[in-house]
Amino acid sequence: MSFLLAVARGIDFVNERIGRAISWLTLAMVLLQFAVVIMRYVFGIASLYAQEAIIYLYAIVFLTAAGYTLLHDGHVRVDIIYGSASPRRRAWTNLLGTLALLLPFATFIFLIALGYVLRSWTILEGSQEGTGLPLVFLLKTMILVFAVALFLQGISLLIHSVHALQGRESPPAPHPDEELRI
Repeated sequence: MSFLLAVARGIDFVNERIGRAISWLTLAMVLLQFAVVIMRYVFGIASLYAQEAIIYLYAIVFLTAAGYTLLHDGHVRVDIIYGSASPRRRAWTNLLGTLALLLPFATFIFLIALGYVLRSWTILEGSQEGTGLPLVFLLKTMILVFAVALFLQGISLLIHSVHALQGRESPPAPHPDEELRI
């Protein structure tokens, strides 16, 4: 196994573990939302902390699991061509799409968000609501996590695509349920 393939598999492993761990936050989010509804409509109690925590959990799941989603080929794409393409054509599509779109996008998001996040950390930004969560600076940090996870998984996709084009690895076939996805 080449060094680059080992790097790609290491990135895959990390994003797999992050995705599986983060998936448990969806359960916490559902349970918390259920508790908020019960508190509000049964007991007449409102909690801004709990409502903001649901938003935080959603953002953390969405942003942190981006690399995991890419690893499992779950990002939105037009599959009219990709779904029925040969393994070689899928590898070329992944390679060119990653170079032309994914890596520049992740880099752009990181660079644009960096100052935004640093300013938030400088003032330890909290909720605009007086009784809200004082952790907005941590939430904004997830934007950088998103960009890094997506960028690294893009590097892994590049490596896997090059190996597939060299005949040393096959690119993943699209999931049967996703062939009609547009």
